[in-house]
Amino acid sequence: MGLAGGQQARLSPALPPPRRQAGASSRRQGKAGIITGVQAAPDFSSRLIAWQGRHGRHDLPWQGSREPYRIWVSEIMLQQTQVAAVIPYYQRFMARFPDVATLAAATLDEVLAHWSGLGYYARARHLHATACQVMAVHAGRFPDRSELLQELPGIGRSTAAAIAAFARGERAAILDGNVRRVLARHFAIEGFPGAPKVQAAMWQLAESLLPDTDIEAYTQGLMDLGATVCTRARPRCSACPLAASCSARASDAVARYPAPRPAHARPERRVMLWLLRSRAADGGLRCLLERRPPAGVWGGLWSLPEHLPDGLRVDAIPAGPALHLTHGFTHFVLHITAEQRHVVADPAPAGHGVREHGDLRWCRQAQLAEFGLPAPIRLLLDTAFAADSARPASRPGR
Repeated sequence: MGLAGGQQARLSPALPPPRRQAGASSRRQGKAGIITGVQAAPDFSSRLIAWQGRHGRHDLPWQGSREPYRIWVSEIMLQQTQVAAVIPYYQRFMARFPDVATLAAATLDEVLAHWSGLGYYARARHLHATACQVMAVHAGRFPDRSELLQELPGIGRSTAAAIAAFARGERAAILDGNVRRVLARHFAIEGFPGAPKVQAAMWQLAESLLPDTDIEAYTQGLMDLGATVCTRARPRCSACPLAASCSARASDAVARYPAPRPAHARPERRVMLWLLRSRAADGGLRCLLERRPPAGVWGGLWSLPEHLPDGLRVDAIPAGPALHLTHGFTHFVLHITAEQRHVVADPAPAGHGVREHGDLRWCRQAQLAEFGLPAPIRLLLDTAFAADSARPASRPGR
């Protein structure tokens, strides 16, 4: 089975009218009875804000700025990715694309190359598409209001709220994975947070807890608490500012919340790729890359061909042993086999370095950084190049 048909990111639903309910002490009933018997402490938000000021994170490279562009880039990178992994990518990305105009003027290939290895590549495609839309629709001025932000590609309800809170202090609720975990434990919310009814109830609760002031500190505090204290494994309940009113801790059931995604076996797919190589006149090894279709797995990235390109003839004898790699996606497991062959004849004109050949390009090892490559494909190529450099060239001229 080929790589087509991969899961694509879906945009979150539009933001409903906000509920202006401060974090008051009251019994809250969620939709379908999901949140029942919840007694919220009256100082939920104030305790969190005070804790963030003393113990939260204040030195991250995207903090200390009201510029919505910089905040947006960081929030997109932080989706499903830990802060430690994001920091070096963010710094390199901002050095190359310091503003929305620069990002919009870049090619998608260059954006994907700077994203390579960070995963969930639809985020990078959305970044580029959003930058182009901001230039075309908003005259290059990045929006800072949540309702306008949600009209841009790849920005859902929670991300829009975070950007608006940090950029202009807008009073809007966030509900990312860390926040869902904090709320599920503190209020003992039953059910998988990704289920529609549970999620709707959690949004209702998140809105009701918003403070009237210090929204930036409150929003950052929720993020910091979930990332550094109320962690998925081994939470540090003794360091939590909300421990005294945490329902899960009171019942010694912290590990029970939030409920996990309903178990189901991930389907397995298999794909055979061609690791085709040739040698330039100077003996340098080149491999053939193919751009993936814009939709599906690794959309828009460069990979190895799934089929032999028309007009290419390859040796029947392998150029090396077949390479095998297994890569797990969120919804399936992919088993990759890469067959290695030398190219005998190529109808495209001979040349050195990178040259166009439809959606195919020859690439030397030193040029791999110029291409947006999925991490598994980069690993396969690094393995092949390393094996080749460890043995003398036996096929000069190829």
